Amino acid sequence: MPARRPANPAPKLSPLKLIAPWLDTLAIAAWGLLFFKLWFTQELFLLIHPNYMWLTIVAGVILLIFAGFEGVRVAKRRRYFSTASHTTILLPSLGSSLLLVVAILGLLISPRAFASDMALQRGVNETLRDTRSNPESFRANRKPEDRTLIEWVRTLNVYPEPDAYNGQAADVIGFVVHPESMPANYFVVTRFVITCCAADAYPVGLPVRVESTVDRANFKPDQWVQVEGQMITEELEGQRQLVIASNKITPVDRPKKPYDY
Repeated sequence: MPARRPANPAPKLSPLKLIAPWLDTLAIAAWGLLFFKLWFTQELFLLIHPNYMWLTIVAGVILLIFAGFEGVRVAKRRRYFSTASHTTILLPSLGSSLLLVVAILGLLISPRAFASDMALQRGVNETLRDTRSNPESFRANRKPEDRTLIEWVRTLNVYPEPDAYNGQAADVIGFVVHPESMPANYFVVTRFVITCCAADAYPVGLPVRVESTVDRANFKPDQWVQVEGQMITEELEGQRQLVIASNKITPVDRPKKPYDY
């Protein structure tokens, strides 16, 4: 009997052909993991308003579930891609590859909070773009020394006359910004406010007067400080402004939630 010819060995697939069917699954799973990583490390506070965090968590769950179903579907197919079919998946694979790379970068690189350079670019001011303040709450329910920096700004939105606050105690926390237009013995204590996400974050702050230029030099831009003092009215940059005349400035660690809402 003639010897049977051995079956042709299966063609060896290139790494691209082996990985390509799984790119969609990997990209979807990576984004789901990224959402959970940002939530678990509390870095999500640097990116979106807390009111929307539950949406991110739900999205992460949905993405991981969908990635599981997609992985099962790909595993069941387990067929080789022909040259023609491989050509048709090049574009989808490219898109999935980009999504996967971005997700991996997000897993490896931690987001950073906005600081003084961004505050100077966007312009620090004493007003909020959208104030939902209740005027009575400032008069009856909050002592001046208990107000946060954002509460002082909201108070000024409602009662914009600086002289009304002369002599009131202030105790606020924020990071240092050194505007070039201000005298050497002033800096601005600043916080960013988020209404939806980091893309719409904007800085607000109050000028702080220190005793001398040496004191200001001790507090570098981006340094977080607690400022204690009294409110006074001074003319800065051609307009009357509420200023904190500092009695004590203490360096502090950056809060876990550096933005206000």
